[in-house]
Amino acid sequence: MSPPSFDEFYLGSRQRLLRCVYAVTGDMQDAQDVLQEAFARAWQNWGKVSGYEDPEAWVRTVAFRIAVSRWRRAKNAITAHRRHGAANAVRPPDENTVALVAALRGIPEEQRKAIVLHHIAGRSVAEIAAETGVAEGTVKARLSRGRQALAQLLRTESTGHRYA
Repeated sequence: MSPPSFDEFYLGSRQRLLRCVYAVTGDMQDAQDVLQEAFARAWQNWGKVSGYEDPEAWVRTVAFRIAVSRWRRAKNAITAHRRHGAANAVRPPDENTVALVAALRGIPEEQRKAIVLHHIAGRSVAEIAAETGVAEGTVKARLSRGRQALAQLLRTESTGHRYA
């Protein structure tokens, strides 16, 4: 007698396996996720798994191992959280940063790229030229024009502040 096709195996065992995995995990969504992954592994290795005396036991074992692995990851995450605490809350950007980002959006992309690479990423004119594939003179021109455009955009008449 030849082994069943994967489709026949799946249709004949999925409910039974789902009940078993659900009983172990205690959560239907987790059981479905774990079993889906176990069936995917069985399908990938069906040539080998179909030859086993009890392919269903193989899928069940794989599903249980996946569930245990998830529990360990969750437990480790909880332990790390207890040990190190919650991640520090990120402060909102200050108004100068918000104004700079808004102004950067208002200048041409090539100028913006040159400004960011030079002033934020700390790249030299030669490095920017190599990275963007243009001449150093072009980079210098973009930096100069970009700075002028930013200076204009960062002037605010309503608050009396000047961020440039």
